[in-house]
Amino acid sequence: MAEGSKVFTPYRALGLVSTNIPPVVRYIQRRKENLIVTAVGNTFHTYGAAKLGLLGVGNPHENPIVAVCGDAFHIYTSSGNAIYAWRRGTELKHTYVGHKASVHLMLPFGPHLIAVDKLNCLRVWDIKAESLYMQMEFQAKSFEISALTHPAAYLNKILLGSKQGKMQLWNLNTCKLIYSFKGWGAGVCVLEQAPAPDVIGVGLFDGKIILHNIRYDETVMEFHQDWGKVTGIGFRTDGFPVMVTGSEIGHIAIWNLQEKTLSSQVRNAHNGAVLGVKCLLNEPLLITSSPDNTLKMWIFDLPDGGARLLKIRDGHSAPPLFARFHGSLGDSILSAGEDSSLRLFSTVTDILNKSLGRASYNRKVSKKKSMLLDRKVMPAITRFTSETAQEKTWDNVAALHRGKGVVTTWSIGSQKMGEHKLLHDRFKDKDISGSVASCLDMTVCGNFVIIGYSSGHVDKYNIQSGIFRGNFGNPVAHEGGVSGLVTDGLNQFVVSGGEDKELKWWRMKDCQFIKSLTLNESISKMFLHKGSGLLGVALEDWSIHIVDVDTKKVIRKLYGHQNQLTDLTFSPDSKWLISSSLDKTVRTWDIPSCTCVDCFSVPIPCTSLTMSPIGDFLATIHTDHLGIYLWSNQACYHHLSLRPLPQNYKAPTVFLPSTCADSSQLVLKEGEETHEPKQEISVEDDDEYKSPEQICEELVTLALLPTSRWLNLLSLDVIKKRNKPIEPPKVPKSAPFFLPTVPGLEFKFAPDEPENDDVKSKVKPIMSFEVLTAFGKKLKSGELEEALSMLMSQGPSGVEVEIRGLDPEVGGSEEVMIKFLKMIELALEKQCNFEAVQGYLGLFLKLHAEFIAENEDVYQMCEVVANVQGRSWHNLHDSMNQTLCLVSYFKNAALINC
Repeated sequence: MAEGSKVFTPYRALGLVSTNIPPVVRYIQRRKENLIVTAVGNTFHTYGAAKLGLLGVGNPHENPIVAVCGDAFHIYTSSGNAIYAWRRGTELKHTYVGHKASVHLMLPFGPHLIAVDKLNCLRVWDIKAESLYMQMEFQAKSFEISALTHPAAYLNKILLGSKQGKMQLWNLNTCKLIYSFKGWGAGVCVLEQAPAPDVIGVGLFDGKIILHNIRYDETVMEFHQDWGKVTGIGFRTDGFPVMVTGSEIGHIAIWNLQEKTLSSQVRNAHNGAVLGVKCLLNEPLLITSSPDNTLKMWIFDLPDGGARLLKIRDGHSAPPLFARFHGSLGDSILSAGEDSSLRLFSTVTDILNKSLGRASYNRKVSKKKSMLLDRKVMPAITRFTSETAQEKTWDNVAALHRGKGVVTTWSIGSQKMGEHKLLHDRFKDKDISGSVASCLDMTVCGNFVIIGYSSGHVDKYNIQSGIFRGNFGNPVAHEGGVSGLVTDGLNQFVVSGGEDKELKWWRMKDCQFIKSLTLNESISKMFLHKGSGLLGVALEDWSIHIVDVDTKKVIRKLYGHQNQLTDLTFSPDSKWLISSSLDKTVRTWDIPSCTCVDCFSVPIPCTSLTMSPIGDFLATIHTDHLGIYLWSNQACYHHLSLRPLPQNYKAPTVFLPSTCADSSQLVLKEGEETHEPKQEISVEDDDEYKSPEQICEELVTLALLPTSRWLNLLSLDVIKKRNKPIEPPKVPKSAPFFLPTVPGLEFKFAPDEPENDDVKSKVKPIMSFEVLTAFGKKLKSGELEEALSMLMSQGPSGVEVEIRGLDPEVGGSEEVMIKFLKMIELALEKQCNFEAVQGYLGLFLKLHAEFIAENEDVYQMCEVVANVQGRSWHNLHDSMNQTLCLVSYFKNAALINC
C-alpha cells in the first residue's frame, strides 16, 4: 500500500464555493445555459445558472489555481508556471509551459490565448498547436500590467492597463504599440467593454469609474464610489443603460448611465470584497462572488432599478471550529464556525446544504434589517450538541459561545435559531458573573440539556421550555472548571469531568451524586460511545484514558501524542478510537489491543473530527480552512491488515482532500515542500500478512468460503421448493439432430473417441455404463486434493449435483463413493477447510444413507471417517475452551488491577 494512512484515504472537501479569484461566465449553445466557473484551491467548480447547482468539479492541480478564464470551447486555468486548457471540466486538452513565473492574467483571443505572468511578461499562445506565437516584456517600473481586455470590433488589438495609471493599445499581429493613453493619476485595476462601441469601462484604485472612448481618447462619463478600489465592472445588456460596480468592503453600486447618477446600491452584499461582477447576456441577472466563500445571483426587479438576492451558494465565511455528524444515516454534518453561524452539510449532494443562520442577541431585529447589518451578532460557536428525537417538535441543538455563559438553542427542522437563551440567575452575582459555559450535552430523548461552567456548576435545563430543572452538586459539581459532560444512552446518569482531576457520576432523575473516579491529570475533553458505554477521556498530559461508565473503572490507557489533544471520537463498533492533536497527527487506536494501529500527519492541525454513524467517513476541520474534509474508511471496502506501530514511528504527511472525489493519496515525503505533492497510485498493502494453507498440526484452518456455499447444503430441498417458478418451464424447440454432451452443470459437447480396431466385440463391460463428471473422474483417478478444490469452487446447487452423481444408480459407483470418503478423511487429517468439509460430509450422508447402510465397504469407510472427525473436533473443542478461559482470566485480572 502507498505510504500514508492504511485506514483513511482523502475523499473530498465540503463547503468550499469561491476564493479571491473572479468567476468566469460561459454561455454554452448546446445547453442553452450560462455556466459559472469558480476556482477553489487546486480545482475549479462549474455551476449552472438555471438553478445555481454544482454541475461538475475539475481535476485537481498540483498547485493552487491563480487565474481562470474561458471561451466557448475550453476552460483555462493557471497553476504554478503552467497553463492548462480543459474540455468538459475534466478532460485535459492542452498544456502551455514556458512562463518563468505564475500567470495572474489571461484572456482568450480567438485562436490564441494571452497570458501575463508576475514578471510582467506577456505571451501569446497558439491554442491548438500549444506553441508560443509571440512574446513581449514590459518594464515593471514604467508599465506594470494590471488589467487587459479586447475592445469589440478592434481586429487583432488588445488594451492593457497598468498600475501606473497608463493604458496602451497594441496590435498583436504586427506587435506594435498603436496608442498610449495618459491615464487619470491612479492605477487601473479593471477594464471592461461597454455595450456601446469604442467605449471601455475603466476602474481605478482610488474608486473612480471612467467610461472612456478609446477611438477619440475622450472621457464620456466619470463616476466615483466612496468605498475605495473598484473590484469589478459589469454592464446590463437587456436594454437598460445600467452599470454595476463592486468594492473591497462588500458593497455594490448600480449606476444609471442615461441620467449619469447612482440609482441604487446593495450594501453588505458580501462579507468580503466583491469580485467578478458579471451581468448575464440579455438577462436582468447579476453574478458576484467573494473571498467570503459565497456565490450569489441577483435579479434587477426592484422599483428603483435595484437588485435583490435571487439565489445563493455559500459555505462558512470564516473557519469552522466544531463539527459533528447529525442523525443515524451518516449523510449530514452539522458545523459551527468563527462567523457565528450554524450549517448543515450533506455528504451526498450540495443541494441539501442548509444554513441555520447566525447567532444573534436579538433575532427579530436582525431579521427585520439583515443578518449582515446585525450589530448584535453573538461570538463564535465553539461547541454544540444535537439529537434527532424531537427534531420536528422543538429545538434540538444547543450551542455555547466563546467567552459567554449563555447557551443558545437551535432548530434543524425549522432551520433557524431558537427563542431560548439558557443562563441561570446566579451568574448575575459579581463573584461568578464572568463564568463561561465550557461544555454541554443533550439527552438521547431530546428533552434535557446539561451545561457545565468554568465556575464548577453543572445545570440541567428543559430545552423545550428553557426552564431550569436542577443542578448537580451542592453548590458546585467540581472545585475547578467543568471540561467535559456526557449522558448515557438510557438517561440514567450523567458523567462530568473537571480540572480537579475528578470524574463524577450523577443520577439523572434527581441530580444526586453516585460515585467519583480520580485520574492522574486534569481532564480536557470527553467523548462517550453510547452503544458500548466506553468513555474516551483526554487528559492534560496528552494521554487518553478509556473508562467503562458501567463498571466505573479505567480499562485502557493510550499514550503517543506529542501535544495537546483537540478532539476524539469512536468508530461505530467501538473497536477504534480516533484522536487528533496539535502535533498535526491523526491517530487510530485499537481498543482491544490498546495499541496505535494507524497514524498520519496533515499539513495543518486538525481542530475537530467526527466519525460517521455507519463508519464510512471521517470528517475533519483544520485551522484557518473553510472546508470540511471527508476521509474514506478503507475498512468498509476491503480487509485491512493492521499492526501496532512502533514508538519511534514517523507519521507521513497526507494532503487534505480536494473538492473532487479522489481515491488516490497525496503523500509528502520528508524534505519535500507542500506545493510539490507526490501522487501514489497503489492502494494495496505490499506488507499484508498472508496466512499459510495450514497454520499448525494442532489447529484447524477454515476454507473462508461464503456461508451460503456450505451452511445451507442440508436445506437445499426447502430452498428449491421456495424458489420454484410459478409457470412451468417452456420446452425448447427440438433440434434437427443431437450431439452427445458431457454430464455436469456446464454444457459441453463430448469429443469423438477414436475407434479401436483390435476390440470389435459387441458385448460391453459393466464399467462402460458409468457416467462420471469431471469431479467423479478426479476421485476415481485418486486426485483427491484437486477434487476437493473443484468442489469448493462450485455453488450449493453444483455441490449437490456432484455428490448426488456418486450413486451407482445415476452413473456413479461404489469405488467412487469410497474415494469421496477418503477425500473427506484426508481433509480432516490435515485439519484444513474444516467448515466446508463438514457441510459436504453432511450432505453425502443425507443423500446416500440407504446405500451406506446396505453396503458393508462404504459403511466401514464411514466408521473410519467418524473416528478421524471425532479426533479433529475434540482437539478444536479443547483449544477453544482453553482460549476462552485465558481470555476470561486476563480480563478479570485487568479489571481488578484498574
